[in-house]
Amino acid sequence: MIVNLEDFHEDILGKAMRGIGIGKNEMASRLQCEKSEVETILTGGVDESLILGMAKELNLDAEKLLRAARKEWCPSLLIVDCLYQFNLPFGDMHVNVYVVWDKQYKNAWIFDSGPLVEPILGFLNEKSLTVNAIFLTHTHRDHIASLDDLRQRSGNPSVYVHELEAIDGCTSIREGFEHRTDGLSLSTLHTHGHAWGGMSYVIEGLERPIAVVGDAIFAGSMGGAMISYEDALRTNREKIMTLPDDTVLCPGHGPMTTVSEEKKNNPFFPEFR
Repeated sequence: MIVNLEDFHEDILGKAMRGIGIGKNEMASRLQCEKSEVETILTGGVDESLILGMAKELNLDAEKLLRAARKEWCPSLLIVDCLYQFNLPFGDMHVNVYVVWDKQYKNAWIFDSGPLVEPILGFLNEKSLTVNAIFLTHTHRDHIASLDDLRQRSGNPSVYVHELEAIDGCTSIREGFEHRTDGLSLSTLHTHGHAWGGMSYVIEGLERPIAVVGDAIFAGSMGGAMISYEDALRTNREKIMTLPDDTVLCPGHGPMTTVSEEKKNNPFFPEFR
């Protein structure tokens, strides 16, 4: 399954401007250009000199941002045994749900529910999987729209969510929580900024390490910092970008990527290469 990138240069620049609090008028003033020129960039136009100037004002990596503008990069297609990505429609967007399972005992973990249960239930049935637990990366509507239905129709497994976004009937957890089932182990990181209770789940036991990161990081971008841009950048730097380079990152939108790919291509992190 080919999943398109969630963000390009216009999305990255818009998120950084909102995060720092720089409006179109101020950006135009800083770059000594017309507001309309900034607006053109923010709607997908490509003027490389302006993009370079905006990158400098926003502390973004200019070279990586230009690759996004030229559409020169997309992460390599990743296939990991016992990891499956659903990319499900929700309004005018698509949202990801992940299933991870133990190959020998067929016990599965589901990460987020997304908006549709039928594809997930069909897959579980096809693979003869039993759901051990559901883990929520955060509680924005697109990620949990079908949670009640999925829980009821998959055997009422335990559902785990960060305590800052507690939901009735779910188990509240915090960073440091651990969970195991047969050959798999899971640990948690509080990667907030996009959401108060943003959680990333680091999974060991597959052929390579996995981190389900929700909207903390996207391939070549990150989720909008709806709570705190500073915290979003900091927790991504300290908790996700420091994972082993071969760690597969499973974001809430867009394709899967790796820590190594993000160091080389994510404009939000100019210090990494």
